[in-house]
Amino acid sequence: MSQKLENILNLALETPEAVRLQTNNLNVGFDSGSRSWELIVKYHGSLDGLASLGVSVEYLINSYAILTVPEQLVETVSNIEEIEYVEKPKRYYYQDIGPAADSCMTQVTLRDPFLSGAGVLVAVLDSGIDYTRPEFQDSAGNTRILYLWDQTMRPEEGNAKRQSPAGYVQGVEFSAEQINQALGAEGPQERYMLLPSVDVSGHGTAVAGIAAGCYPAYDRGVAGGGGGIPGSQYRGTAPAASLLVVKLGLPGEEGFPRTTEIMRGVTYALQKSRELEMPLVINLSFGNTYGSHDGGSLLERFLDNAAEIGRTVICVGSGNEGNSAGHVAGSLFEDGRGEGAGSGNVSGTAGTSGAAGIARTPRAAEIQLAVAEYERSLSIQLWKNYSDTYRIYLRSPGGQEAPLPESVQGGKYTLQLEQTQILVYLGKPLPYAVAQEIYLEMIAPGNIGSTAPGTVPGATGAAAGGPGGQQGVRQYINSGVWTIRIEPVQVVTGQYYLYLPSYTARSSRSGFYRPTPQVTLTIPSTAAKVITVGAYDSTYDSYADFSGRGYVDAARTIGVISAGLVKPDLAAPGVGILAPDLYGGYSSFTGTSFATPIVSGSAALLMEWGIVRGNDVFLYGEKVKAYLRKGARALRGESEYPNARVGYGAICVENSLPM
Repeated sequence: MSQKLENILNLALETPEAVRLQTNNLNVGFDSGSRSWELIVKYHGSLDGLASLGVSVEYLINSYAILTVPEQLVETVSNIEEIEYVEKPKRYYYQDIGPAADSCMTQVTLRDPFLSGAGVLVAVLDSGIDYTRPEFQDSAGNTRILYLWDQTMRPEEGNAKRQSPAGYVQGVEFSAEQINQALGAEGPQERYMLLPSVDVSGHGTAVAGIAAGCYPAYDRGVAGGGGGIPGSQYRGTAPAASLLVVKLGLPGEEGFPRTTEIMRGVTYALQKSRELEMPLVINLSFGNTYGSHDGGSLLERFLDNAAEIGRTVICVGSGNEGNSAGHVAGSLFEDGRGEGAGSGNVSGTAGTSGAAGIARTPRAAEIQLAVAEYERSLSIQLWKNYSDTYRIYLRSPGGQEAPLPESVQGGKYTLQLEQTQILVYLGKPLPYAVAQEIYLEMIAPGNIGSTAPGTVPGATGAAAGGPGGQQGVRQYINSGVWTIRIEPVQVVTGQYYLYLPSYTARSSRSGFYRPTPQVTLTIPSTAAKVITVGAYDSTYDSYADFSGRGYVDAARTIGVISAGLVKPDLAAPGVGILAPDLYGGYSSFTGTSFATPIVSGSAALLMEWGIVRGNDVFLYGEKVKAYLRKGARALRGESEYPNARVGYGAICVENSLPM
């Protein structure tokens, strides 16, 4: 195990590709054609010398880079002194299930000071955009999209109009001039030939419409900057803002964007903001559940660094995991255990902990996990304080039980319960991660053999194989109730935190029986210096239960959560939000994906008032967050602020302007 590699990357490198392909996570970042890994690194000095090894380097911001490394050279490259830490990409999921006047916008957009977002660049990193929609054109019919970078397209050698952005080798960049040429085409076929970028899902089009759409086109000639638009049929939050669109993804690959595409998109947006000399708002409407949720991953640190570059604000949705039953947390101490902790007889010698000489006796916890039928794989993350020593058992639905050893050379081993194979990785604290991770990946053996090398024997309980025996190895993991038992051995904090994959990556019937709704916000909304956006239902003026919850001065003993950190920062309407769809009309959208662009557009309004109009040229970064927090209003059912559900309250732009 390399101490420079994150735990899940160590596990992936030690797992055969045939096994990795059975999982949702382990093979992300690996290209089977070139037999190479795409890796994210934090480094110092220069990495130019890696070219001699056949390693390509993409420099990002602030000593972050993306490397493409032949599989056999990963360990060699990671051992180079300039490399400080290495992570593999993760897959991120869009957070989806006309912005309302509930956000106090019309008071500053339809009357003095008539804010519109003019002069501000709003970057939408998402599934692309339907650039033909009139909502993204000005009153002359010209596009308001200054640049469109479609990462899923392949550049064409010799074609100057089909090239990647300068400094990148992925995707194709289209300028406003090229978009206008396509808009002027005689028909759809000619338009597609000129600019074939398409938003297949409609997610990005809806997000862009909520942030900055307007139809009929915004009239900049109206007195006071164009606040009143007689007869307007649709109006986004910042209807005169300029758009920068990045369609995230890889050529020929279905599914969701990865960490590396996001980091490239953020770097690209920062570069364009500097070139155009425009203040920048970046909208990120997606998330992932992998990680300790403490701000410590390279993506979270990268976004913190990005938020400090230029005149920038980054808005991220808190995710839709609040009611997905994908998280459970607790403490082995009886007076502090969470909803997921159970009770039982203590096995082994347990330490005690307490304040002012008051002894507390830890007790075992049993966490029950429902696994639905037809699940091909399911991962479980268990995060704990390294000072705590636990004895952990895993029990299958049929009653087979096996202990997880406290340590194994190399950290990785495999066990099998019934017809489910479990890859286990026992992590240790790393230079960039103080928490200890125990990672379990449950897969069906299928055609990869009933038991892989390194299997730990000694499972007890029901007969091995379960229904059907070894003669009919099925392609799904065992459904039913799985139990994770945590027993104290030597306990200091007694805390534990378990996470499942995002609800979009597992069956809706798979989840913990007694889930913990707190700290269900998704990564990267856990980054300290982004504006984290939760959702509320404007019909009832109350918290939307799907919205990812966070923490307020959390009493967590793992990670790098700073004292006083509040997540989410505030909430915006996220239920039944009207937005442009793929069919030329409008549909209602629900999720934090669609609450986030309301805040992104609001940030653009503040930056127009402050930076573009000269009222406060320093109105960006944490200052915008502070003003939006201060202006937030109360919601029904919330008695204390800030809190883990809606942060400082519901966004109210009128109250956020320091006028």
